[in-house]
Amino acid sequence: MDLSRQESWSQPEGRAEPGGREGLPAGQAGLASDEAARRLRRWGPNEVARERRKSGWRRLLDALREPMFFLLLITASVYFFLGDTGEGLTMLAFVVAVVAITVVQEWRTERALDSLRELAAPRARVLRDGRWEWIPAREVVPGDFLALTEGERIPADVRLSSVADLSVDESMLTGESEPVWKAAGDACYAGTVVLQGQGWGEVEATGERSRLGEIGRLIASVEEHPTPLQRQIRSLVRQFFLVGAVLCLAVGGLVAWEAVRAGSGRAWTEALLAGISLAMAMIPEEFPVVLTVFLSLGAWRLSRQKALVRRLPSVETLGAVSLLCVDKTGTLTENRMSVRDAVAWAPAAVAGGRGEASGRAGEEAGPEAWEELVRTAVLACEEEPYDPMDLAIGRWSGERGLEPEAVRAGRRLVHEYPFRPQERWMGHIWEDPSGVGELAVKGAPENVLPLCRLEPEERQAAEERVRGLASRGLRVLAVARGEEGDPGLRAPYPERLADHRLRLVGLLGLADPPREGVREAVALCRGAGVDVVMITGDHPATAEAIAREVGLDGGAGTVTGEELDRFGEEELDRLLTTGRGAGVRIFARTVPGQKLRLVRSWRRQGRVVAMTGDGVNDAPALKEADIGVAMGGRGTDVARDAADMVLLDDNFVTIANALRQGRHIYDNIRKAVAYILAIHVPIAGLALLAPLLGLPLFLWPIHIALLELILDPTCSIVFETTPEEPDLMRRPPRPPEAPLVDARLLGQALALGGTLLAATLLVDLVALRQGLGEATARSMGLATLLLGNVLLVLSMSSERRPLLAGLLGRPSDGAGPAGENPAGRRSRWVLAAGTLLLLAAGLYVPSLRPALGTAPLEARGLLVAGAAAAAATLWWEGVKRLRRTA
Repeated sequence: MDLSRQESWSQPEGRAEPGGREGLPAGQAGLASDEAARRLRRWGPNEVARERRKSGWRRLLDALREPMFFLLLITASVYFFLGDTGEGLTMLAFVVAVVAITVVQEWRTERALDSLRELAAPRARVLRDGRWEWIPAREVVPGDFLALTEGERIPADVRLSSVADLSVDESMLTGESEPVWKAAGDACYAGTVVLQGQGWGEVEATGERSRLGEIGRLIASVEEHPTPLQRQIRSLVRQFFLVGAVLCLAVGGLVAWEAVRAGSGRAWTEALLAGISLAMAMIPEEFPVVLTVFLSLGAWRLSRQKALVRRLPSVETLGAVSLLCVDKTGTLTENRMSVRDAVAWAPAAVAGGRGEASGRAGEEAGPEAWEELVRTAVLACEEEPYDPMDLAIGRWSGERGLEPEAVRAGRRLVHEYPFRPQERWMGHIWEDPSGVGELAVKGAPENVLPLCRLEPEERQAAEERVRGLASRGLRVLAVARGEEGDPGLRAPYPERLADHRLRLVGLLGLADPPREGVREAVALCRGAGVDVVMITGDHPATAEAIAREVGLDGGAGTVTGEELDRFGEEELDRLLTTGRGAGVRIFARTVPGQKLRLVRSWRRQGRVVAMTGDGVNDAPALKEADIGVAMGGRGTDVARDAADMVLLDDNFVTIANALRQGRHIYDNIRKAVAYILAIHVPIAGLALLAPLLGLPLFLWPIHIALLELILDPTCSIVFETTPEEPDLMRRPPRPPEAPLVDARLLGQALALGGTLLAATLLVDLVALRQGLGEATARSMGLATLLLGNVLLVLSMSSERRPLLAGLLGRPSDGAGPAGENPAGRRSRWVLAAGTLLLLAAGLYVPSLRPALGTAPLEARGLLVAGAAAAAATLWWEGVKRLRRTA
């Protein structure tokens, strides 16, 4: 009996939900729900050791260990030591605010990751209250009666009560790659994989008490290695820190020397504050925040679009994919099979010497031949079908007046030849009440026809009909039965189906229409420089017909799996680069091992490959690909575990959208990094140049803390919600080795930051020369810097969109994205309003002015600061306009 596969994310279309009392083991009703709940409380969730969640205090302590907050606390201590209580309390208030922002960002990230974990949580089928139910695997308890099916990863240690051709891969526990065949009474262990067959049994151990629990504790102790992007970010922070440390010491020494020469009694205090200000200005502590927040929230956004990312670095890799390999059935098509055409094949004497009686599905062409075809096709299917083709045959049988239950009535399944990818056939031997056996077979025509006793003319006619059906995009199955007098119809049955004598009874043509939107998605990928390749087990003519419907370029022809097997590795590389295979976009009649060879060859050529798969045998190819994409509906647990991403709807359009999102996320990371570099130029420059030019210290530590209140949310909210560029999917894929910060991005950041530094310093110098006083000059400089920061963010949010279009949230020239993210528009308005409020508080709240060293500005001073900020940043709008018109 087919217990159906475990589905971790969704039930596949056409498969019945578990439930009801059908198929219950004799004398078993399973645990009662209240008893299961008691056992769950007693034994705990069925989970192996995993990383402990951070408590609120742990998050707080981690935040305070950052260099930036350490410097803020030192500064507050210096103020208190000098007796400046107001300045010290103000600095502590900034410490609390900046720490709160950091903790909130981390909490936001963890919430996104928790959402992903809940989506990815595996499920198990157990017997509860006399019904089969799907439950989260973490809720399985000792004593549960558990169903096991091919392709599942077993969730707990189980003692088997009943099996049917059950083999398990226990290599993760034993290291032995050979499958282990199981019998009733044997044990199966958590974490192992069902390779074939099915069974059920009672759960003996869960969680850390299982055999896997011991391994889980070791896994939890292993630290994850940083990704290339994380290494780039850490390298940037390290470089800035080293440069900042050297400059900090140099500037602190210079200020101390000048103060001693001038006879100032606060020489070392001034030197310490100057050094701390420069160190705070130089540390780009926002970089790690950007990477963590963007990748985790990006993965969360992808999950809302039916693409579940299981490994965060894959979000960044999506943007570099240059080759997308997809299956046909269920990915490009709807995976809703129906029998569209059929050929009933009868002995020549019955068919008037032609050997066939054919017609469209639903037409009568020889009642006896049609009835034999329908009956044999049903008997060749599973008793409890879940495969889309078996379900389609069952519906077709009912439409022709033969319900599958009536066909099987009185017969007993006594032997099974399971489907294997290499053979592409399956067969069942049924025994009627009189003890007579009947063999029913269905499978790929090129595999089944050679087993049938056909005259050469009949064989040629059958092959012509197969080609005719396949050329219309139909998936063709040959249906055959054992000949009368075949000794293999009585026990002991032959081990191989090929040892039987078969007779052809007909052909079935099944249709699976392309999914809506696939043609547009294929065109989108091709326009983005991403090659789309179909790798399918179907007949070449069927694959080519579907390829034409979805817009795949099949001009270079089709390569079959049989052809691939003729080539060695070097020959295959040449075929895919310089031979005719270089332009091939259709690979037909392939098996999973050939998928793996193709992926390895393309990767050797430097392609970044995304590969789809759903079966146990697809797992190696999914693991080998840069992005393995498993099917969430019809895929096995093993395929999902091997994949980097899971499609919750098995839809090619979702893959195309995920590639788009991957590019968008990486693009926004680059924009945020460019902004961080740009804004740190004036902050660090002012902290450095004021002491060198003999000017009053322009930026105090408290001012930099004030800026941090703006910079952190700007990086993690404003840029994370920035809309995509109009040409995002018209660019070629980025090279995987491309640096995050290239010469162009660095030049843009330095140019914008340099002009804002020059404008701020100029405003400060002019105010001092006009005798307005140090406090007024500082106020005008701060106003220039803060207003310039707002304009900088709005301008750098897009490489082409005008500044006002970004603020108002509408495309500039009709080329922008169709829908603006409302959260992005709100975040930009909040940034502008928050900056103005902070500036107004610093200038016009009397209790804050002494701590900030500021003075109120008249309208003229504000206009000068605003004009300087606009002049320093809006020149970039001219550059963007030239890009749009180029």
